[in-house]
Amino acid sequence: MRRVAHVSDLHVLSPFGANWRQALFNKRITGYANVLLRRGRVFRPHYLEKVLEQAAERADHVVVTGDITNLALESEYAEARRLLDRIAEKAEVTVAPGNHDIYLPEIGHERHFEQHFAPFMQSDLPELAVEVPAGHFPCVKLRGSVALIAVSSAVPRPPFVSSGILGRAQRQALKQVLLHPEVRRRTPWLLVHHAPLDGSSHLEQLRSGLVDAHALRRILATLERGAVLFGHLHVRSKRSFTTYAGDLDVVGASGGSLDHHDDRVRAGLNLYHLGEDGSLARAEAWVIDPDSLELVEKPLRGAP
Repeated sequence: MRRVAHVSDLHVLSPFGANWRQALFNKRITGYANVLLRRGRVFRPHYLEKVLEQAAERADHVVVTGDITNLALESEYAEARRLLDRIAEKAEVTVAPGNHDIYLPEIGHERHFEQHFAPFMQSDLPELAVEVPAGHFPCVKLRGSVALIAVSSAVPRPPFVSSGILGRAQRQALKQVLLHPEVRRRTPWLLVHHAPLDGSSHLEQLRSGLVDAHALRRILATLERGAVLFGHLHVRSKRSFTTYAGDLDVVGASGGSLDHHDDRVRAGLNLYHLGEDGSLARAEAWVIDPDSLELVEKPLRGAP
């Protein structure tokens, strides 16, 4: 594996077939109102088709860091699965769930995410996974000199709250994964939806951030090298995190279907070129041009 394409926040929208009488009494009604008032104008399905097509063409492995669906409807899961099946014919695919994929408690109880995306969540170390609302994580894929480790920060939240949490059990499982001999001899790449960063305030962290980001960083602080890939913020960025033994690349991808005037936000993909040891040698941002619908390389800047 020499090239990894990173896409995130696909927000596949397909509200057909939903029981909207029932939805009036749960969080989906606020989500659908958001779609009608704003998201319908900024999420472009034809952008997403192009981005996914190019991700599979340019990389050996495509990783998707959550918010694959918009309202976690069965019709959205089915459409997202169709899109991912198509690119899986050309490149391997790995997914991590986002908060939009576990929109309601019953979605976790009924294992919708795991049922639809199981082919993209086949772990090489299943004995180390724990049960969480989106399935069984961490999901580990050992590929050459890289260990891809997908974790789930997706949990049901009340309306207007989009934060995530790994939880004590999954963090402990992640520790065990990082200590496994097959992982230790590779470079770990962590896939998580929510950014492993602190919000602008404690309240903001609780409302929309990764609640246990600090605990996650303590776990990662033992690593000599590696990368953390995330989404959620809808802004592509690249920074580094200094550990006790070295540095980690921390890279965010924007939405796969977003229409926006800012190149850091508009739909596209991140393309990572790997070194012989599995570390990140070069990172590129490829952003869709609204007129030609071709992907154009843009600078992958530091944190905004």
